[in-house]
Amino acid sequence: MKTVLIVEDEKLIRQGLRKMIQRSGVPVEVIMECNNGETALEILKEQPIDVMFTDIRMPKMDGIELVERMQECEHIPLTVAISGYDDFNYAVAMMHNGVREYLLKPIEREKICDILARLNQEIEEGREQEQTRQKLGQQQIRHLMLLAEMPEEELTMLETQYDQHFILDLSGKPYVVCCRNRKKEEEPCPKDCLFLGDVEGNDLFLIEEEALSDRPGEYPFLQEYTGISRPHQGIRELREAYLEAREMRRCAFCTNRSQMRYGQEMARVPQKLVQEASKLVADEMKLQRVQLLGTDRTEELQHVWTQFFYEVKHGRIGVRDFEECMTDFLAETSKTYRNVLEENCGEIKEITDLFGEDAIDCYEQKVLAFVTGLQARILSQFDTNGNQQKMKQAVAYIEEHYASDLNMAVVSNYLSMNYSLFSYSFKQYTGSNFVNYLRDIRMKEAKRLLAGTDMRIAEISQAVGYENEKHFMKLFKGCCGVSPSEYRRNMGLTGDES
Repeated sequence: MKTVLIVEDEKLIRQGLRKMIQRSGVPVEVIMECNNGETALEILKEQPIDVMFTDIRMPKMDGIELVERMQECEHIPLTVAISGYDDFNYAVAMMHNGVREYLLKPIEREKICDILARLNQEIEEGREQEQTRQKLGQQQIRHLMLLAEMPEEELTMLETQYDQHFILDLSGKPYVVCCRNRKKEEEPCPKDCLFLGDVEGNDLFLIEEEALSDRPGEYPFLQEYTGISRPHQGIRELREAYLEAREMRRCAFCTNRSQMRYGQEMARVPQKLVQEASKLVADEMKLQRVQLLGTDRTEELQHVWTQFFYEVKHGRIGVRDFEECMTDFLAETSKTYRNVLEENCGEIKEITDLFGEDAIDCYEQKVLAFVTGLQARILSQFDTNGNQQKMKQAVAYIEEHYASDLNMAVVSNYLSMNYSLFSYSFKQYTGSNFVNYLRDIRMKEAKRLLAGTDMRIAEISQAVGYENEKHFMKLFKGCCGVSPSEYRRNMGLTGDES
């Protein structure tokens, strides 16, 4: 149990109770004390208390009035009454207000242990039941959001069972549905917010509209390319609210906006620009984007895709046209270049989830990497042996010049090789991309210098090709799990220079 409150005006009795509770064998995170009913009531109003031990006769407010008035609190604790008087009327008054036990002073330790054990079991069982009810309710809510039509009787049943059950009163105050890209890590939500994870690849938040308007700063997670519905009311409007939020989430994605609300007035795009952009979604341009993959016109391939994404991000190509173009491209590419893609069947899956990234900038990078990589593979089929020889030269060049300002463009230019083709061929030959391969060589040399020389960290950073010492230290810790100085100390203890 989390919190126990002791309400007793005699200090020695409070201290004795505290010690009994601590030695009861029941784990209690926090034990609080106060000496009168008024203070106890204030505590009950401010925070949840699991179990309360209260005396009956106290100054300011006695125990009988305390248990009567605490019935108005949001969270009512399991209560044990303590009295020095064996008075039946006291006991009846306390039990009438839900008091579980009535103990006479002096208090026996065995009774405290027994009562705490039973109350703790009741609390744990209640929490398990509540969690089960929450899960069942959330499953029903997901079902309602995803089902286009639902029988009237099922809707009525949901209203009866769950309107009053959730954190939000869906039958009372207006709420909004907020939709953002799914996050793997869990995060705490404010008490007036209901979280539903991974609904069609999105995270959903149901928030009271008034709370969101009054305290927007309490919901920082809604600045992560999020779509927000109009205010709605009742379980019957949940699906409509969800569809609005999902639509706005996709608009936020396509335009790189941190947040978009349904009905929000958009900046008007001149009709002439919309008409120009519409050419990029015509069948002719759809086909061109597929056919360019089979040519060596890399710059043109990159240009048509960059232009397409530029128009989407500026609202000249709408969300539905974007979705249709990408879906058609993926289908046609899978069919046209089936033999090439079969060698790595998972490659195209990287861009199949159109809205899987937070915003379109990240997705654009994935698409450009895919199309240039696929083009390089198509071209490489005509010159496999020659590419392997060039990759040997590339590896030798990297090993010789790793300490200089080296990047993939420098090496591909040295080999007089197409940048995209080099990127693809290098990964095929080494099993690693260029950045990781260069980093691994530099880290290996850094470990050797740390273990075998007295060079300062800054000198080693320069010696392995990093001008910025802090950047080097961050990379080193990411690779090795410890800082350079910790690694040097560890190697000094073990004598191992591997």
